[in-house]
Amino acid sequence: MSFPKTAGVVIIGGGVMGASVAYHLAQKGSKNVVLLERDAFFGMESTAKCAGGIRYHFETEINIRLSLLSLAMLDRFEEELGQPIDLRKCGYLFVLTQEKDVHEFRKQMELQKSLGVKTEWLAGDDVRERLPLMSFPDALGGLWGPDDGLADPNGVVQGYIRGAKRSGAVCLTDVEVKSIRLTKGRVEGVQTSAGDISCEAVVNAAGAWAAEIGRMAGIEIPVVPSRRQVLVTTPIPELPADFPFVADFSKSLYFHREGRGLLSGMSNPSQPPGFDQSIDEDWELTHLEAAADRMPLLENAGIANHWAGLYEITPDSHPILGGVEEVAGFFCIAGFSGHGFMHGPGAGLLLAEEIMDGRARTLDISCLHLNRFKRGRLFKEYAVI
Repeated sequence: MSFPKTAGVVIIGGGVMGASVAYHLAQKGSKNVVLLERDAFFGMESTAKCAGGIRYHFETEINIRLSLLSLAMLDRFEEELGQPIDLRKCGYLFVLTQEKDVHEFRKQMELQKSLGVKTEWLAGDDVRERLPLMSFPDALGGLWGPDDGLADPNGVVQGYIRGAKRSGAVCLTDVEVKSIRLTKGRVEGVQTSAGDISCEAVVNAAGAWAAEIGRMAGIEIPVVPSRRQVLVTTPIPELPADFPFVADFSKSLYFHREGRGLLSGMSNPSQPPGFDQSIDEDWELTHLEAAADRMPLLENAGIANHWAGLYEITPDSHPILGGVEEVAGFFCIAGFSGHGFMHGPGAGLLLAEEIMDGRARTLDISCLHLNRFKRGRLFKEYAVI
């Protein structure tokens, strides 16, 4: 296939966001959609390196509604796209050890219930009974989401890429965008490592690199990359098949079953911004000590695999979703601050609606537009680990 010279929409970034936008644009009848990924494979950056968690439990209404939309789409994903995604409703348990977190999560629970989310409050003793293999003597309570769980990020990306191609989109790897061409404040095209493409719209789905793509169009996008590390243990025979996703909230420490072992991650509060994705061995040791303190069985397990990836963080831990005022035809879908994979299905649909219909119709996303930073309309998400 020859390299396209023209497109209606060029999407920059082939992770879950770019793949979802490409699929939903093509499904809605958008002609000449071109998705460009600079790596050799789709979804190899933050999407591939995430923990795969999916949950309804957030503090703000917009994030809860994004979960209600997206997780329902994941429920029917295999039927719609013919792609298995290893969907597991193992449940999600936020364990709370500080009074301030108990207060905040109880407030969240009431909002979640009002929006139709299944949720349950656990007392400290209930948490300890629910997690007999773990050590939580300091647990004051917990928020349990029975419909939360896990899904396979690679399966979701591949399903959307194949679906987009079937509907006529062109999806290319090994193509890097070098610049964005503007005329009188409007998108006119992109220059890439494989040639130029004239287009009417550009979608910035570059994840942790979203700010760099924004600068190509003269737009400041407040997305900062930050390293996060994950490890997977060797098999732990005592681990039950239904072990839930467990988040020790105050420590930003989490666990879930991965194969016959355990996957665990822990955020480093002193991690400086940057694109470094090497393993910080000192922090890994800190992480392992904290993890073994909560799950003593880890003292007898080894590390089967470990890796680092990038969170894409915004000042209020909410995504930037929609068109921008400064440049006509420039759209952004980035900055999901650690919960992008689970919101990728819905976010892609909503942006496709805004591109084709002038506004998102399924859900009002005006509060997520880039202009909220200029207008001082930030609103913080508390339930981020």
